Amino acid sequence: MATASPTPVLPISNPQTTTTTVAATTTDTQQTITGVGPTPALRSFINRISETVQGGLSNRRPWAELVDRSAFAKPESVSDATLRIRKNYSYFRTNYLSLLAVVLAFSLITNPFSLFLLTGLLAAWLFLYLFRPSDPPLVLFGRQFSERETLGVLIVSTVVVIFLTSVGSVLVSALMIGLAIVCTHAAFRVPEDLFLDDQESPATGFLSFLAGAAPTSGPAAVSARV
Repeated sequence: MATASPTPVLPISNPQTTTTTVAATTTDTQQTITGVGPTPALRSFINRISETVQGGLSNRRPWAELVDRSAFAKPESVSDATLRIRKNYSYFRTNYLSLLAVVLAFSLITNPFSLFLLTGLLAAWLFLYLFRPSDPPLVLFGRQFSERETLGVLIVSTVVVIFLTSVGSVLVSALMIGLAIVCTHAAFRVPEDLFLDDQESPATGFLSFLAGAAPTSGPAAVSARV
């Protein structure tokens, strides 16, 4: 007489448990992705820079007016050259700052090592101190660093990078060349046909970022770290 084969037992899964596990995993993944993204202070800082640059470039004067040959003449005296520089800078402010930025960028691009060091230093200040929340503390190579220690390391690194490498000489030489170009143009450009808009603020363009970035980005960075 043949014996009956045992009936296979099918595994029974709990749909509710599976759904709960999937939901928990999805929540953890979303939290991880959110933590990896940029902080609100960093996004606000980047948006402010973008808006300032766009607003400054929109206020620039026509480049054809900047290089108009008929408007160049030798200054009669040093005081005349100084007056021309002041008037031309007030009128061509955005154009001159753009020229300085181009000279500085060209100097850094032609010196890749300096560009690499300066970019790394800027990234360290942004992500290790300015826009990093104070909780949890910074941990590098298995060692925990306090806020004061992090600030001290960044200051020492800045001094080393600027004064003990080629970064400082590259920046100084680029700024000197840019200022020489700007001052030479402004001294020989006759400003008689130039006029300033009555409604234009003296701190428009890129200077508005220099004047307003500190009071705006400072509290945001402090709130992000607190």
